Amino acid sequence: MELRKLKDLALEGKKVFLRLDLNVPIKDGVITDDTRIRAALPTIEYILSKTNKLVIASHLGRPKGERNMSYTLEPVGSRLAELLGKEVVFLPEYIEEPIIPALDQLQDNQFILLENLRFYPGEKGGNLEFAQNLMRGFDFYVNDGFGTVHRADTSVVAAGECLPPEKRAAGFLIEKEVKFLSPVLTNPKAPFTVVMGGSKVSDKIGVILSLLDKCNNLLIGGAMAYTFLKYKGIDVGSSRVEEDKLDLVGSIYKTAEQRKVRIEIPVDHVCATEFNESAEAVEVNTQSIPQNLMGLDIGVRTQKLYSDIIKNSATVVWNGPMGVFEWEKFSKGSFAVARAMSECKGTTIVGGGDSASAINKSGVKVSHVSTGGGASLEFLEGKVLPGLKILSK
Repeated sequence: MELRKLKDLALEGKKVFLRLDLNVPIKDGVITDDTRIRAALPTIEYILSKTNKLVIASHLGRPKGERNMSYTLEPVGSRLAELLGKEVVFLPEYIEEPIIPALDQLQDNQFILLENLRFYPGEKGGNLEFAQNLMRGFDFYVNDGFGTVHRADTSVVAAGECLPPEKRAAGFLIEKEVKFLSPVLTNPKAPFTVVMGGSKVSDKIGVILSLLDKCNNLLIGGAMAYTFLKYKGIDVGSSRVEEDKLDLVGSIYKTAEQRKVRIEIPVDHVCATEFNESAEAVEVNTQSIPQNLMGLDIGVRTQKLYSDIIKNSATVVWNGPMGVFEWEKFSKGSFAVARAMSECKGTTIVGGGDSASAINKSGVKVSHVSTGGGASLEFLEGKVLPGLKILSK
């Protein structure tokens, strides 16, 4: 896929609508992780170097088309202003009161941030009237919110389509995401290792089956590992198992066998008697788990096994933590994978979501950390993402 790039646009003095993914965690009005805001800065700064007529739009959370001030973007605006050294003009209402008059009054050191797009029911479902109201008077549409491009939300697709193709483009972040993710689908360097974690096999089946065509190793962790173990006839105690997905796991093993892909599942565990942060961590040095325990992380031997494979790979893609990494007692498996990724000499890609949080918490460096969990998964499944399709040449 060849995208129309930001530098293809003649932005000087023009009015630019910029769709970002500023869906950051906020607690009591304070941003707890500004990674997505910082990731958007290069595109914002480039546009501001060409024109001061910039309007930024994003969603936050799931207010379900209602004006729920728990999801206001005001704290995001304040953080953007601080990072950019500019003044934010925050527009709480922009349908009844059009955007362009405010844009025409902007000073050189100002930019506009719209209130949460999802406060309006028109943001869902490709509402043409809402799209036209958003885009009326703009010269260019730029999208740099990779975390949203798998959705056909109005501001992601219909808004861009209000302008001709040559008037819309991908920002630097989307350009970078596609640059790193595309070779995984087309020509990944071998040995190619896929590390899959998280809670559900069903959430990852599409990307697993897609990458089984290309990878050499598949390493399984997180809660989904216990469904794999159960399929192999191994006792998993009271661990979470998707009983209705055992046939699905069987199809994964069958496909892997046909394509000579090595699948590794945990050989030891860190367990507890209950799913509770204060529960005592119990090391289980066998592959089977006693009946009174549930697995909450991979064990020391599994950490070494996975780390050795990762370090000796030329390409690694990781999506989903190895355990309940938010709880310190059950975080060691995810952090071991993060360290191994940083020590790998090949291309190392983290597919957003919780695994990106694990990388950030561990403080290590990898080739690329995706800002879009769901979007990166669907991209790696080989799906055509609607938000990218409208930006392609």
